[in-house]
Amino acid sequence: MDSLKDLFKIEKKPRKGLIPMEWVVVSYMLLTTLVILFTYTKLVNPESMLWGRFRILATILLLSWWYPDTYEINRIFPNLDHIFASWEQQLFGCQPALLFSQAFTSPIFSELMHMGYASYYPLIFLISLFYFFWFIILTAFFIYYVIFVFLPVTGPQYYYLAAGVDQIAHGVFPNVHDYFATHTEALTIPGWNEGFFYNFVAGAHATGERPTAAFPSSHVGITSILMLLAWHSKNKKLFFGILPFYILMCFATVYIQAHYVIDVFAGWISAITIYSVLFFFTKKFV
Repeated sequence: MDSLKDLFKIEKKPRKGLIPMEWVVVSYMLLTTLVILFTYTKLVNPESMLWGRFRILATILLLSWWYPDTYEINRIFPNLDHIFASWEQQLFGCQPALLFSQAFTSPIFSELMHMGYASYYPLIFLISLFYFFWFIILTAFFIYYVIFVFLPVTGPQYYYLAAGVDQIAHGVFPNVHDYFATHTEALTIPGWNEGFFYNFVAGAHATGERPTAAFPSSHVGITSILMLLAWHSKNKKLFFGILPFYILMCFATVYIQAHYVIDVFAGWISAITIYSVLFFFTKKFV
């Protein structure tokens, strides 16, 4: 019983840093990542190599396999995007995910958005490296995955293509029923397609993205929890250092058409709820 309590215990003076074996792995990854970045133009597949390293970090958290697993389950349920797109239209009078990237076409703005989106896993790694809260981070991920299993919403990048962009632009949101049970095609990611971060995000999506996990936005939810953890650490440099990337992340999820705006709102609300409940749980039962 004591060992179980220790598993969920939040230490008053938490240990910061990694164990020696983890430092070996991290050091190798950092070293080879720097080599890849400095020799980027000479390598054959630098994007896949960089993405592979971030996937290794995700694998350490036991997450890379579970995400596509949500699609394999929820594809048996009728798609609900037409409902969420309709709510979006009623709330804003338009589809922000459709218009955002059309209104801001600057390469610099595009790269900022894609850099923000690409910062997702580095932020997870940074917060975990500085301040160990594996229980909260992992539990939050699996809570989102359970939601995604039973709430089959794909997001604009998939639904807009399936429904027809012309229909979406005219405020028509057809029910595509079980379309995504057999289709995984998505719209081309908007933005400056020659940008480094654009191609990084595009490569990541091509490798592991599925028509699943749109509501709520786990990118926004998880990074919001990371921000709360950073604030909890009382390290102002850490908090304000990652704040710009967090803000970019929230905008980027809509800009690249991964999410509706209501997905972002739900990400904020769910993050605060999950964070509060998990901290209450640890204080109540430890």
